Amino acid sequence: MPSDRSKPGRPGGPRSWLPLALLAAVVVTVLWLALRDDDAPVAAAAVAVNNAQPGPQPRGPAFFGQVDGQPAPQLPGERARQRQQLVDNYALADHTYCSYRQGSMYPAHSRPMSQNPDQAYPNKPVLETNPMRGADRRSNPDILIQTSQSRVFLAAGETVAFSLRAVEPQGSIVPMVVTRALAAGLVATGGRATTQVPLAFADDGTSADPVAGDGAFGAVLTPGQTGLSGFHGTIRTEVRYTAGGRNGVVIFDVIYSPKVPAVWAGAPREVLEDGSLAFVLRAEVRQPGRYVVTGRVDDARGRPFALATFNEVLGPGPNDIKLIVFGKLMHDGAPALPLTLRDVDGYLLKENTDPDRELMPRLEGPVLTSRAQSLKGVSDAEWSSEERDRYLTEFARDRKGAAAELATFDPSQPLPPSACGPVK
Repeated sequence: MPSDRSKPGRPGGPRSWLPLALLAAVVVTVLWLALRDDDAPVAAAAVAVNNAQPGPQPRGPAFFGQVDGQPAPQLPGERARQRQQLVDNYALADHTYCSYRQGSMYPAHSRPMSQNPDQAYPNKPVLETNPMRGADRRSNPDILIQTSQSRVFLAAGETVAFSLRAVEPQGSIVPMVVTRALAAGLVATGGRATTQVPLAFADDGTSADPVAGDGAFGAVLTPGQTGLSGFHGTIRTEVRYTAGGRNGVVIFDVIYSPKVPAVWAGAPREVLEDGSLAFVLRAEVRQPGRYVVTGRVDDARGRPFALATFNEVLGPGPNDIKLIVFGKLMHDGAPALPLTLRDVDGYLLKENTDPDRELMPRLEGPVLTSRAQSLKGVSDAEWSSEERDRYLTEFARDRKGAAAELATFDPSQPLPPSACGPVK
């Protein structure tokens, strides 16, 4: 007759140790997960501990587990983390929408000059001050070399002026002697060398040197009048000198374009078109292609106000080039009227070549002052295009979705403030 100890379900029977073993294994798992500081797995393991207890389960509130079949409540720390993640998602979506809307309010071809301060005065000389450098490229901080060049891009028929002077760090002039100055075109390795053109640097108050005897030596380069007249690319002028008993070298680079792809033809004019002010220039195109033309616009007080750009493909013959001051930009920027277009430069874009452009003759100084004395007829509407409308729709949908998720998760709290208005 079998012993009572072998009957299933009795204490001490073959399976009576299983709940205890399971409970011990779960407790070990809980302790291991707790050491990892992983709240969600700890909570799940604690539910398993609760369910593994022998005998009937208590009903009612419990720290872990389920109540009457309802989902287990989240820990306060986990809920806070989830809410913060939703807040971050909404903030990112809001920033994306608002920054794109603000940045694309005006078209790319008509921007505030405050966003492009480096392009306000393209014809100002490039001024630099660097430690004296020898032919071995080692620098001497005890002597500073002040250099100037009138421009970097040089169209056919144009001239560039160079100057240099040696000073001590405290500002006193160091006597200098220019021993040699040669200009030559840079060519690829193995290419045929170009003509070398000597330049005469002087401190005599003539040509490129406005003041005699001030320690600054100047010279002028006009490639079109030298053996470099047909060269297209970078022309490097190397100037060797002595200052303070030491030998030094200075390099000046310009990008020269010997061909004129288009010339200006006719008087400029203005029109009010689609709620914006347009300065219209006429160009006679000799070589068709994509032209990029840029003009600077000042207000009546001489404040640089806008940068207007034209970027389109032009065919041969006469073409109108419109440099537009966008209507809303005029409303928002509140310039003193009338506006003046000045310092216009342009080039034919050459793709997959070096250099990548052929320059048009530049229009230096004032080109045209508008007649408009008020904003009558000027629109204050934001820029609209198929691309902008599509992006705004997508970004607005993302923002609205992120706001809905946050509101659903925590309806008791208002949405964080938006950078550009309420979510619609």
